[in-house]
Amino acid sequence: QVHVVESGGGLVQPGGSLRLSCTASGSIFSRNYMGWFRQAPGKQRDLVATITSAGRTNYEDSVKGRFTISGDFAKSTVYLQMNSLKPEDTAVYYCLLVSGANNYWGQGTQVTVSS
Repeated sequence: QVHVVESGGGLVQPGGSLRLSCTASGSIFSRNYMGWFRQAPGKQRDLVATITSAGRTNYEDSVKGRFTISGDFAKSTVYLQMNSLKPEDTAVYYCLLVSGANNYWGQGTQVTVSS
């Protein structure tokens, strides 16, 4: 069984920063890539950023230049540094671990950007 836990969400003013953390634990046999997705109320869950075990990163266009994903695959940990936050970044942020043919999701952490 694999558990994925996110932390670091909260309320921040526009222009502020937050750092999300995610750690996976359990019977993890491979770590292909990890990533962050987000879901705003009434909308689908969308990709924010991913990182592979080789260090390749991918970002959704609206967060490029503002968000940075990093990871320590030996520790099954991934981070998302979010700067210059905007109200439209408000969402529940979910962490994903892809291990072989399996996808493991966390429960999500709320990020609210508001003055």
